[in-house]
Amino acid sequence: MPEPTSTAPRAGDRPRIGLLQCGYIPPSLVPAHGDYPEAFAALLAPHDVDLVTYDVQAGPVPATTDECDGWIVSGSASSAYEPLAWIGALEGYLRRLVEDEAPTVAVCFGHQVLAQAFGGRVAKSPAGWGVGAHDYELVGPAAPWMDPPASGSVRLVASHQDQVVELPADAVLLARTDHCPVAAYALGSRMLAIQPHPEFTTALSGELIELRRERIGAAVADAAEASLDEPLDQATVAAWMVAFLRQGHQG
Repeated sequence: MPEPTSTAPRAGDRPRIGLLQCGYIPPSLVPAHGDYPEAFAALLAPHDVDLVTYDVQAGPVPATTDECDGWIVSGSASSAYEPLAWIGALEGYLRRLVEDEAPTVAVCFGHQVLAQAFGGRVAKSPAGWGVGAHDYELVGPAAPWMDPPASGSVRLVASHQDQVVELPADAVLLARTDHCPVAAYALGSRMLAIQPHPEFTTALSGELIELRRERIGAAVADAAEASLDEPLDQATVAAWMVAFLRQGHQG
């Protein structure tokens, strides 16, 4: 297995967070924005954690579930339902993380493959591409890790065609939009899944939209780019993620 790469040295009682990298930012955008490891490192930088990357497309999943205090599952250009060996291996590892109660935050593709691994269903959205910034309505009472609190919704960047259309039987819906009725959910007390990308900035989102404009369609692309003028709630959601992931830190 390739050696995992760390974006920060291990120090003191800082939680060690494993990033299961499932895909890659388009190469033409990496010089300006970095790949997933750099995007998540920037998102989590204020929170004093060590981020260690495991490229699960290029190599096997980690050998154990306790190599890190918590885990993040990244986005990917692949679809969760593609018959690829690495996706099957990832599903098996996610089941182990649940069994071992390892705190995990699954993002976009991660959100989708987690649902699929536990009997949910993923499909192309009947509403087409979800791109640009969206306001995600929070459902139900606030969880203890939702600190600072939000006033009913959070604004984040979306970038997906697929989405969860059927939740696993034991999942609890946490957020939704008209375009994406299953935008976030919890599976037990240690698995948090979110469809949007808290690690994506408006600048990266705008360049991704332009890169995919022909596939997305001009009207949807124009509306998505216009949505990027308002600020995002990245800092709030990053704090939630770290609070959620710290449940597994024993330092």
